[in-house]
Amino acid sequence: MRQLVLSFVMLLAVGVLTAQEAPDTLKHWKKGGDLSINFSQVSFSNWAAGGKKSVSGVGLFNVFANYSKERMSWDNSLNMGYGLLKEEQRSLVKSEDKLEINSKVGYKMTESGKWFFTGLVNFRTQFADGYNYANINNPVRISSLFAPAYLTVAMGFDYKPTDKFSLFASPLSSKFTFVANDELSAIGAFGVDPGKKFRAEMGGTIKSELKFKVVKNVDAVTNLTLFSNYLKNPQNIDVNWDFRLNMKINEFLSANFLTNLIYDDDVLIPIDRNDDGVIDGEGRRIQLKQLFGAGLSVKF
Repeated sequence: MRQLVLSFVMLLAVGVLTAQEAPDTLKHWKKGGDLSINFSQVSFSNWAAGGKKSVSGVGLFNVFANYSKERMSWDNSLNMGYGLLKEEQRSLVKSEDKLEINSKVGYKMTESGKWFFTGLVNFRTQFADGYNYANINNPVRISSLFAPAYLTVAMGFDYKPTDKFSLFASPLSSKFTFVANDELSAIGAFGVDPGKKFRAEMGGTIKSELKFKVVKNVDAVTNLTLFSNYLKNPQNIDVNWDFRLNMKINEFLSANFLTNLIYDDDVLIPIDRNDDGVIDGEGRRIQLKQLFGAGLSVKF
């Protein structure tokens, strides 16, 4: 699995380096990205109303390299994020953890058209262990590096009227779920069979991306991916929806607002069925993550 991720990163790097080292093809590449480091801190001294001291930091890194020449297109992106939170005497906990790689190769169906025959590869995982803190004195590990990891491979058609919007539809795609951690695979976490570290699904995929400017110095990017497993409950569609709002204050200061909504029919979430504070079951639930921060930012 580590070799797989390294291969994707190297593929993206080769694309960027090719654009830099070959002047003749430089005009066919569009590349760029942004790096931001956001901080927040709260402290109290003799504060009658009470409160808890805390400090947090989040780093976000996004880069893309897109190639377009005649009827050929090749879009690549790498999105990473990691954050930590420290609250008084408690140990560090992570507040953000993301690694996603996308690569999409298309061939235009007609010279002047906006439809492409396209192959798509998407890989998602995280960097570090994640814990359930229901019992603060005995947190339980519920995720880890490559546990889970998701790989989607699809062939289909891509509609790209502009470089700001694309809609990809694949009637034939494969989704692979990996759980590399022995403890998590033993309990069948993230939909794999107990004791297994791998699960394969075949189905259909729809993926859309939209970039737009909200107002001056404020732009947004949103991605929506839908997957239906033909072989098991095809009506229960997996959803992964990312939204990112970038607010530029000046050349080096910015604010970011991010949300991530996930629904996976194969992932069971621990729940408290009778609201007594004790986890007593599992169920399918919508997962939602939200992040807002302000800090240093560099766009390139």
